[in-house]
Amino acid sequence: MKANRKICGAVMMAAAILLSGCVSEGGEEAKASVAAKESQGAFPAFRTKSLSGEDVTNEVFARKKITVINIWGTFCPPCIGEMPELGEWAKNMPKDAQLIGIVCDANGEQDKDTIAEARRILKEADADFLNLVPNSGLLQYLEGVQAVPTTIFVDAEGKIVAQPVVGADVQRYKNVVKEYLGE
Repeated sequence: MKANRKICGAVMMAAAILLSGCVSEGGEEAKASVAAKESQGAFPAFRTKSLSGEDVTNEVFARKKITVINIWGTFCPPCIGEMPELGEWAKNMPKDAQLIGIVCDANGEQDKDTIAEARRILKEADADFLNLVPNSGLLQYLEGVQAVPTTIFVDAEGKIVAQPVVGADVQRYKNVVKEYLGE
């Protein structure tokens, strides 16, 4: 009986870790350290490249009332697992919303291997939405994200408007967008 409890506890712990997301390099517990106070802060200004090589700045937020920023990694099974659903949602989002990914393990434009892997993952998932390769400024911001996927919600002015969602939960992302847009 005692052995069954230990096995059950271990299985529940493994399930909790898998459901919450992948831990960034460094082995810290799966949690987002994007503090609650940041929900009233602003996403940092940036100038970087997309996976397709286009220049992208924080001005991209002005295109829509709300931007869903999905921070993901090529090493993360839950991140990869939610890509088909994110790709489908990106095609059918409300007109005042957009989805942007940030490939957290791509270390600038020179990281050709990770960029190639991210492109492969997105293509296989039919997830055709804007994905960014973080430059040094975005990488510095991402140091505060301890688990992926972590999803952040930003308004047209670049202000963070809701609590981040840690873990793969597309329905929850959709609910935040609906609530923000008053739908």
